[in-house]
Amino acid sequence: MTYDQLAIPEPAIPHAVVPAFQHVVDTYASETNKVASVWRQFADADLDYRPHPRSSTVAEVMKHQILSERRFFGEFLASPEPPASELLPAKQTVAAFIDRMTKLALPRLAFLAERSDDWWLEPAPFFDVKRQRIWIFWRRVLHTAHHRTQLTVYLRMLDKLVPSTYGPTADVTWKGADPTTTIDAAERK
Repeated sequence: MTYDQLAIPEPAIPHAVVPAFQHVVDTYASETNKVASVWRQFADADLDYRPHPRSSTVAEVMKHQILSERRFFGEFLASPEPPASELLPAKQTVAAFIDRMTKLALPRLAFLAERSDDWWLEPAPFFDVKRQRIWIFWRRVLHTAHHRTQLTVYLRMLDKLVPSTYGPTADVTWKGADPTTTIDAAERK
């Protein structure tokens, strides 16, 4: 995907010591960029928005993303992480949340790039079970995608632009974009 602004530009993405796991490093950088592109659409005035009394606010989702990533990486993947008390920005603005998420992601990229194939395939504790670390990593990606999607729904409800994260949206498209929205398109091989 091409973004107007990148939280993590390509030159900042390290090379994995095991080329077969470069996709892990690239995916984490890409997912961080996708989250930042969605968060960037909110104004600071939107941080207290919630579509329903039992829903999280925009700020609560952003906080959860930062806090839960630290737990996933620190507890389940043994990545060196700062104390949880140092994670959230002092002033809670959209820009500060994006900046903090990005600064926390950069050392994780280096950590992921340095892992061996044996390390990725080794089982590790995950809550009350054991899973291979590669499985734990992909579970983190899915968790991130879930909350990013939650916030794209909030954007739509606020009548704000929904950025492209995997392909064109009703708001963002480009020449050559070919969404699969018809049976004929789905038949292509």
